[in-house]
Amino acid sequence: MTPVMITTMVLCFALTVSVAVSIGLASILGIQVANANMLIAVKEMFSSINKFPLAAIPFFILAGNLMETGGISRRLVEFAKSIVGGVQGGLPMTCVLTCMIFAAVSGSSVATTFAIGAILIPALIKHGYPTSYAAALQATSAELGVIIPPSIPMILYGVSAEVSIGELFIAGFGPGILISCALMLFVWVYCKWKGWGKNDGNGRMPFGKATLQAGWALLMPVIILGGIYGGIFTPTEASAVAVFYALVVGIVIYREIRLKDLFAILRKSAISSAVIMFIIANAGLFAFLITRAGVPDAIGRWLEAVLQSPALFLLGVNAALFVIGMFIETSAAIIVLAPILAPVAQHFGIDPVHFGLIMVVNLALGMITPPFGVNLFAACTVARISLDRIVKHLLPFVGVILVCLMIITYVPSISLGLRDLVYAK
Repeated sequence: MTPVMITTMVLCFALTVSVAVSIGLASILGIQVANANMLIAVKEMFSSINKFPLAAIPFFILAGNLMETGGISRRLVEFAKSIVGGVQGGLPMTCVLTCMIFAAVSGSSVATTFAIGAILIPALIKHGYPTSYAAALQATSAELGVIIPPSIPMILYGVSAEVSIGELFIAGFGPGILISCALMLFVWVYCKWKGWGKNDGNGRMPFGKATLQAGWALLMPVIILGGIYGGIFTPTEASAVAVFYALVVGIVIYREIRLKDLFAILRKSAISSAVIMFIIANAGLFAFLITRAGVPDAIGRWLEAVLQSPALFLLGVNAALFVIGMFIETSAAIIVLAPILAPVAQHFGIDPVHFGLIMVVNLALGMITPPFGVNLFAACTVARISLDRIVKHLLPFVGVILVCLMIITYVPSISLGLRDLVYAK
């Protein structure tokens, strides 16, 4: 059964069949080869999405779309620009900082790409930055959308590996801040070297005025994350609070969302949510079948035999996840691989929360690496350029993230320091 499933999935990938359909078709053929009851497919696909924490996904997607339409994104850009926009290369640094702030409520890198990229990519181009550089920068910065909590991939890992989502969220701050600072330092040095961005401070608001204007927008992550860690509501309930807050701010306070806009926002959010849920359902069936076939145990024993130390295990897993992330959508990869790899990581004495951050950061790289990087497609759509033009400027950003990934991997305190402080017994 397993060889048929894997062969079918790889063949479908080679024929550019969508990830969800490829995984689902491979699973159905596996059931047929095993002469099992086809009702297993229906039962397991339903069970995969019938989990309360997954309700956060459509809510966070909707919250991100409401923020984009309601003027919250634009005000966050002005706020970030008031902080770092006055130096040479300040506009690219503004892009990174805004994505970092927006990530604290969106949970989605694609939502971050569209919401922030629609404002900053044209602004970067207007200030003389190459279009390909602007698109590459936005795609990379938006990766913070799944690293800074709340994060949809973290929710999926927590559900798949049975790890506390609250602990994953708080552990995400360290890696998120590390990557943000590394990207801002890199773009500042790069712009100095290239001679770009000498006039980035033009039109910058005073810090006080920008803060006052973005006050309601800045309060949103405080309410969401403060509510989660204050024990007022769960991460899933926080997603609904985010929607309510974005709706009130967009309609009542900023008055940029009209009632006629709601249908388009809801439609866009429903489509995005349905795509993710379809992937989760098919990947859940696939994971169930390979688990029943004993594949996780076999892989675990093989890894233990070949990779004798935790350091080698993490290096091997990082290399494998980097390649996998290029070809398989992040959500599907986490649902399939987390139940396999997390127990092996625990065998080597690796904290499951730390390992979850490694998986999320690594697979998030797949969002900005060809051929299937969803952030790249989104950024290229906003910038109206072809994917091949973005690669030249993309490679240095990938290098920066890889360096950060190695630091996160081998310095666990970056992920676990704040978690241990908050959850100290």
